[in-house]
Amino acid sequence: MNRALTLYLKGAGMGAADAVPGVSGGTIAFITGIYEELIHTIRRFGPEAIGVWREGGTLRMLEFLNFGFLIPLMLGILTSLVTVAHLVTYLMDAYPLLLNAFFFGLVLASAYVVARRLTHWNPAHLVALVAGVALAYYLPSLLPAGNDGGWMLFIAGAIAISAMLLPGVSGSFLLLTMGMYGTVMGGIKSFDLMLIVKFALGCLVGLFTFSRVLSWLFKHHHAMTLQLLIGFILGSLPTLWPWKTLSAYRLADNGDKIPLDHQLLWPNHYGAVTGSDPQWVLAFALMAVGVALVVAIGERNAPSDASGEK
Repeated sequence: MNRALTLYLKGAGMGAADAVPGVSGGTIAFITGIYEELIHTIRRFGPEAIGVWREGGTLRMLEFLNFGFLIPLMLGILTSLVTVAHLVTYLMDAYPLLLNAFFFGLVLASAYVVARRLTHWNPAHLVALVAGVALAYYLPSLLPAGNDGGWMLFIAGAIAISAMLLPGVSGSFLLLTMGMYGTVMGGIKSFDLMLIVKFALGCLVGLFTFSRVLSWLFKHHHAMTLQLLIGFILGSLPTLWPWKTLSAYRLADNGDKIPLDHQLLWPNHYGAVTGSDPQWVLAFALMAVGVALVVAIGERNAPSDASGEK
């Protein structure tokens, strides 16, 4: 029961993070010590599970699919998406600078937590680190933008869920870049069943495909994969920097501005350029809270992360 409650709360944290453009639920999964178990669990959904069912029956299949882990985690994610996500999206509208400051500290510290999981260092892994930074930074500008048609919803779901599996790569931010964030979040809030089904089908395809790629990488190139994840995390930091102005955008079908790039500013310059209060004292305090929270959680959960295959 204690493990189920803990997994439920971790899932709730992942769901809240996934609602914020710039933050990944994968980051929360990593710092709470469940990331690799999550990837390996998702990978098991496929033909192999059918073979287990034929040989050992339903109970053996449920054990193989790690339902004791997956069900409370998914319940936490779903609960958060329909409850906490409303609060998070409100804070993004009302206090974007302060919320970004908190998540900047959280994501920055998560790179340190991931780095502590490295058992050895290989200079060749620097390529993976640089590739992760570059991909996280430039990926939004490479994605297609479209309307809310069925195929675009399907593609958006596949891309967003794949990104959510990666620490540092925000599925919500990629949805925002594709012009689909408002459509998807609005559909979830209003319970538009047709929209949800189209988006969910894309998520399922992306989830079961990309989880197999990540599972294979962890099994055969564990240290290099961790370096890649660190790169993803570091490459996402400019998105969360609190003091920035929009420097490049494109227009969605409804006329909304879809951000592509920002000019990063120092707090003192931010006030001069925008005329807004940089709130730097409170912002740095929230950064420190985010760092402290992640380091504390990461230290507590570090031993259980290398769960791997069972």
